Amino acid sequence: MGHLARELRLFLIALQFFTRVPVTGRLADWVGWSPEAMHASARHYPAVGLLVGAFSALLLAAAQLWPLPVAVGLAMAGSVWLTGGFHEDGLADTCDGLGGAVSRERALTIMKDSRLGSYGALGLVFVLGLKAAALHGLAVQSLPLAAALLVWAHAASRALPVALLWLLPYAGDVEHAKAKPMAQQISGAGLAVALGWVALATGALVVVLGAWGLPLAALVGLIGMGAWCARWYRRRLGGFTGDTLGAAQQLGELAAYLGALALLPLMPPMGGAHG
Repeated sequence: MGHLARELRLFLIALQFFTRVPVTGRLADWVGWSPEAMHASARHYPAVGLLVGAFSALLLAAAQLWPLPVAVGLAMAGSVWLTGGFHEDGLADTCDGLGGAVSRERALTIMKDSRLGSYGALGLVFVLGLKAAALHGLAVQSLPLAAALLVWAHAASRALPVALLWLLPYAGDVEHAKAKPMAQQISGAGLAVALGWVALATGALVVVLGAWGLPLAALVGLIGMGAWCARWYRRRLGGFTGDTLGAAQQLGELAAYLGALALLPLMPPMGGAHG
């Protein structure tokens, strides 16, 4: 198997796992599946994010028939539908497990419970609400700006789980993990590929915006949130779980929007605002 063909197969495995995009029939036979391939596919999580973000950005642009808050809501709903709420579910479980002052063992047990608790509900409300508010604030300034940052944030925030897979050990019982291939640390080479996707997306964002200030602010917010998540997970759990990886993606995406939004008042006015 050629190198490019192998990487394409790994990308399609990640796409199939994290979205509703069908990989069926002869294509599924060609792609195949193995625990090793599933584990290696982590390097292409940001590439999956590019597609999810592009879908959401298209909905944001197409929904201009309605008021801007409705367009933002539809764009966010589209990304949740496309991913099946995979990362949002991880965020809710993480908030339930780590929201209270409980032991590591108790936190891991709570996170395995499929029921939604108070901390999980509050976490979803605040994170999704803040994402909607931040995207609205960006789109008021410029709809193309909001759409471009939406695509970038979906891609870049999916590098955070990959970084945590490289940095931290698995906190639970590997033998009873829901997805055993994802309960293993990733290689430095895998992380480098994921970061390469982020670098590519960041370069494209700088070209689209014609400036580096907002991309840099978004990146600083993302990195800061990733460092905070790593410290939080290590202190409370001794490592990562599948749920905490999903939570990191959601929190990283939010931090990227907030970073860009914080710098926005210092930037010159941009065209393309929602009319």
